Amino acid sequence: MSGRNVEVPQELQIPVQQRSSPSQPSLPNRITPLWPDQSLSSPSFLPPHGGFRDYFVLPLEPKYCCESCHLALCNPKQTECGHRFCESCVRDLLREATPTCPVDGGPLFEDKIFKDVCCGREIMGLRVFCRNERNGCKEQMTLQQLLEHLQDCPYYELPCPRAECKEKLLRKDVPDHLAKRCKYRDTICPHCKKTVLLADLKKHEETVCPAFPVSCPNKCSYPSVLRSELTSHQHECPNAQVNCMFSRYGCSFKGLNQELKLHEATCMAEHLRLMLAGNFTLEKKMEDIKSELHERYLVLPSLNSRVTEIENRYEELRDKTKQMEQKISNIQKLLSSHSEKMREMDAELRLLRQTKDEVDALKNTVEAIRNRVAVLEGGSRGNFAPVPHTLESLVSRHDDMLSVHEIRLADMDLRFQVLETASYNGTLIWKIRDYKRRKQEAVAGKTLSLYSQPFYTGYFGYKMCARVYLNGDGMGKGTHLSLFFVVMRGEYDALLTWPFKQKVTLMLMDQGPARKHLCDAFKPDPNSSSFKRPVGDMNIASGCPLFVSQPVLENGSYIKDDTIFIKVVVDTSDLPDP
Repeated sequence: MSGRNVEVPQELQIPVQQRSSPSQPSLPNRITPLWPDQSLSSPSFLPPHGGFRDYFVLPLEPKYCCESCHLALCNPKQTECGHRFCESCVRDLLREATPTCPVDGGPLFEDKIFKDVCCGREIMGLRVFCRNERNGCKEQMTLQQLLEHLQDCPYYELPCPRAECKEKLLRKDVPDHLAKRCKYRDTICPHCKKTVLLADLKKHEETVCPAFPVSCPNKCSYPSVLRSELTSHQHECPNAQVNCMFSRYGCSFKGLNQELKLHEATCMAEHLRLMLAGNFTLEKKMEDIKSELHERYLVLPSLNSRVTEIENRYEELRDKTKQMEQKISNIQKLLSSHSEKMREMDAELRLLRQTKDEVDALKNTVEAIRNRVAVLEGGSRGNFAPVPHTLESLVSRHDDMLSVHEIRLADMDLRFQVLETASYNGTLIWKIRDYKRRKQEAVAGKTLSLYSQPFYTGYFGYKMCARVYLNGDGMGKGTHLSLFFVVMRGEYDALLTWPFKQKVTLMLMDQGPARKHLCDAFKPDPNSSSFKRPVGDMNIASGCPLFVSQPVLENGSYIKDDTIFIKVVVDTSDLPDP
């Protein structure tokens, strides 16, 4: 069954499931969806492989089932033998070495398989149950309406909007979950009144809350202290361990806060003695520092004179360095001039040697010719009969023979080049070098068109070539590149079917990374003389005078290294053997 080429709407993108029917024993009773956790924000209506897996309200008719996966057809394709398959199932079948229909075993050809739009439209109109039926939704709708329903279905399962919460719930339960049950909802700390997550409240109270009451680490008589006041409490806590304030002078007392006051009152004299001893030590150190500074001050004048001497010496060395650099620069210039003269003399010597070798070779050649002439003259005098040919006639005859051989070799070389570049599969790739020069010759009228090397549809098939006008032809002259297809006279034309009927595709190849080739294709007109059996070497060319405009050709990526590539493809799929 065929229909108009209408696409299934691509905006419908939701995964689905399928119910089995008694008329389809091969279908499973219930199939689990392949991607149940897919988010509606990036839906995918078409299954990744095979057919639709929806739960259909009515049993599926066999005509709506894929002959390969036996599911509801997804993007149905119909083969030449009339069987229907899902698009992905057809691709799997065509990947086989010898694609065959799994129903009747007939061969499958990709160009003989077409999209069954009518069948696809009927399948999209079948009624299905909501995908969330297992969650309690009782709605029914057509397969085409499924996406619109699922975007608002209250029974759709989705994760909690809060990233930390990993719970999944139905859409209808989301507001209540966010307000009352989510562990990661915001709450107010009862002590410091700051907003924290409910899940982090206990950790907040135990570690950082400044208003949370904590017990004194010294286990004093205070029952609890606010965490923010704990540091100041440590200075007043009667059970805190403290050092005497004169410990840096040598007092070794360490005890509780309540014992410190008694110690300070009873040991005042001892503290004054320690401070006096410390003061004496400090004064002695000051005297030592003064004497050391005085000694260094006395050395300063000699150091200044030494620095001045070094600066003068540095200036002298800098001047000498500049002079040396100037001398080195002059020497380098002198060496450069000598090197240039040496190269000139070397070139003259090589030229003299080459001239001497050529003179020696000429002398040897002249001597050999003289000897040959002497031998020929002596032979002529010794014979009784006169010599029929002179030396000049022999040389002339040899020259003529050499010319004939050179012509034959050139002809054979041309034939070998044609054979090496010939294609026998109906495809020509023509490389045209020196585009700018050839274009200028075409503009000047020297070489209006170029012919490609011949190519064939087979070893015993049609002989063809391409013809290009770089500056255009006819109504494309001066503005476009014109490209034509030419049927040539071949050696096996008597065995072929005429007129020529094969589809021809002309292509200008894009050499950039985008590979946006410019193409044009046509079916030959059987009444045109261009496609009848050739009487001369080739028929009249047929093609596209306005194939591509000059600005598009020269401003795009179709010319690289002053070279363009032209491709001609002749369809040989339905061509019989001669």
